[in-house]
Amino acid sequence: MKFSITSKGNAESNRLMHKIRTYLQDFGLEYDESQPDIVISVGGDGTLLYAFHRYSSRLDKTAFVGIHTGHLGFYADWVPEEIEKLVIAIAKTPYQVVEYPLLEVIIRYQHGGKETRYLALNESTVKCVEGTLVMDIEVRGQHFERFRGDGLCISTPSGSTAYNKALGGAIIHPSLKAIQLAEMASINNRVFRTIGSPLIFPGHHTCTLKPVREQDFMITIDHLTLLHKDVKSIQFRVADEKIRFARFRPFPFWKRVHDSFIAD
Repeated sequence: MKFSITSKGNAESNRLMHKIRTYLQDFGLEYDESQPDIVISVGGDGTLLYAFHRYSSRLDKTAFVGIHTGHLGFYADWVPEEIEKLVIAIAKTPYQVVEYPLLEVIIRYQHGGKETRYLALNESTVKCVEGTLVMDIEVRGQHFERFRGDGLCISTPSGSTAYNKALGGAIIHPSLKAIQLAEMASINNRVFRTIGSPLIFPGHHTCTLKPVREQDFMITIDHLTLLHKDVKSIQFRVADEKIRFARFRPFPFWKRVHDSFIAD
């Protein structure tokens, strides 16, 4: 089996990274950063997001496992004290693969420019470079509403506990093939109206944003912030690809939610 390790970059994470690499190579596993079968993320959820984007071209061949060196992470199953146990599990135990849905983002441009496609593990957000965002929202090709406000957030089920939750969105179990649209400070008065509630779309639905006035937007794809000019439309749907996690023991989603938000 081939493996690679992504570290948060601090002293503790780097120390664990070198320790894990040495142990796994002692068991006969091959370190390969270009074509790993398993990617070990040492740090937090941000580190795993980085690893996901680094290996997004081989999601059908690579599984991920996370070790958190700070606060409990949603994508990190293991703690530093369990390194030896994890190494033995990777080297000796066939792992279960758990798949989570991803968000596909397709940005199309004015004047026939080549479209851009991204995959997001957590979410994508859209904001104006300056001022209020004004967007026509289409669902399955039909006009739904004209949004005015600070911005919009489209999240995956596993990302529903991140920015989406802060916006009042629902927490969705990642076994569901869906995406969620949540508003950021929408303008609602006698003249302007939005639904004012998060929308959850099934896997066979698309949600498309079309600019009304401005055509330049700040668009985030997980931790990446990108300026896109001359935007004609932004299309969101559940991606065909999925992220694969290597599970060596049960780690129920609702326990993760409880431990992150409720437990002392």
